[in-house]
Amino acid sequence: MSSAVAASGSSSGSGASASSLITSTGVGSGLDISAIVSALTANYGAAQTNELSAQQSSLNAQVSAYGTFSSALSTLQATLSNLESPTQLAAYTATVADKTIATATTGSDAVPGQYSLEVQNLATASSLTSQAFATAGTAVGTGSLTIAVGGASTTLTIDSSNESLSGIAAAINSAANNPGVTASVITTSGGARLVLTGTQTGAANAVTVTQSGGDGGLSSLVYDPSNSITNLTQTQAAQDANFTINGYAASSANNVATGAISGVTLDLLGVSAANTPTTLSISPDSSSAATSINTFVTAVNGVLSAIQTLGGYDPTTQTAGPLNGNATLQSFQNQLLNILDTVKSGNTGGISSLGDLGIAADANTGNLDTNAATLGTALSANLTAVGNLLGGTSGITTQLNTLINQYTGPGGLLSTINQGLQSSLSNVSQQQTALQAQLAIYSATLTTQYNAMDAAVAALKETQTYLTAEFNPNQSSSSSSSSSNLSSGSLGT
Repeated sequence: MSSAVAASGSSSGSGASASSLITSTGVGSGLDISAIVSALTANYGAAQTNELSAQQSSLNAQVSAYGTFSSALSTLQATLSNLESPTQLAAYTATVADKTIATATTGSDAVPGQYSLEVQNLATASSLTSQAFATAGTAVGTGSLTIAVGGASTTLTIDSSNESLSGIAAAINSAANNPGVTASVITTSGGARLVLTGTQTGAANAVTVTQSGGDGGLSSLVYDPSNSITNLTQTQAAQDANFTINGYAASSANNVATGAISGVTLDLLGVSAANTPTTLSISPDSSSAATSINTFVTAVNGVLSAIQTLGGYDPTTQTAGPLNGNATLQSFQNQLLNILDTVKSGNTGGISSLGDLGIAADANTGNLDTNAATLGTALSANLTAVGNLLGGTSGITTQLNTLINQYTGPGGLLSTINQGLQSSLSNVSQQQTALQAQLAIYSATLTTQYNAMDAAVAALKETQTYLTAEFNPNQSSSSSSSSSNLSSGSLGT
């Protein structure tokens, strides 16, 4: 009876010990439960995890590939603006023999020709200087001072707060409706002088100064040639630039003269020696056109290479591009090549196709090659015909621009495709999140089951220890020894 009671008491203690073992994973069984659960969970979700990861990698690769393709199209489109306008491509360059006299630039309506240019004088702005005063702070007088340039004028109130030479200069410069005059004070050994300078050149921009009221001191600053009052000294008159083109007189209010020659802007820099004109030549700018065309060809090859890399298969590396066999790329390539093969039979000058410019597809690579000599000859012979082939309503580059806009423009095909890919990526991400939640539940379930098993094993070991102590007290310290004694039949009574 006493043994039974003792056993009962020991059993209660064993239950408490087993309960505490539940929080010590693997103590009862000796197993690494965490590693086992982790491995089983990973194996349970491996197929779905790998499938979703593969889908994600594929979608990301497609997004990147379409981005590369779109970038190549944008690069090509950027080269078209210089070619779409026949007049812009068929541009002309202006050259002045004596660059100390003038330089020149051309517009789209320039025509070839050669002219003689002689500059008699440059356009200048009015400059007026006052008499000498003792210092910049010397009081000049009070009253109203009106400054006019052409048809614009402003009237300043000069009083005791700003009647000095420097005060008047500051009042002129800060006037809200200044008509185009700057004022400064120069101080030399002879005294201080007020200097008024017009900001615009040309005879129409002469500066006049009048005064009224006050103490009359401002009269020393009056410059009014129409009334024969010139108390200021004119150090430089406002005048137009005067020059001749082929011996015919021309003028300009400033030194950048337009309109004298159609499509030509002259930047007048100096005065010619008497009766010594310089030569101005307007000629086709074939070098600029060649640069634009070669840049265009390079960009086309960039698109073709991108299509081949992204949508093709490399037999050497046995690697397929991320868009291998993609219908979108193939369709664009077909349309691109059809446009490049355009033949404009009605075009003048014997320029009807890219082949006439020395541009042809390489039989091995499929990219375009350019024969510089053929291109140079075509540009020199008929630059206008080249412009009409490439630009205009039905020009090659105009057609390409329309095609590219269908792919890259707002709401275009590539935008639609990218939206679809992003939607698919979002769906994959949601599936991955759901899978992780499912695996977390699975892992928790396994952990609970293994912990229960571990607790059961711990309880069994406690029972074994108790039984060993009861039947063989001398060997209670070794459960394995007690098991041996039991198996050999030597029990202590």
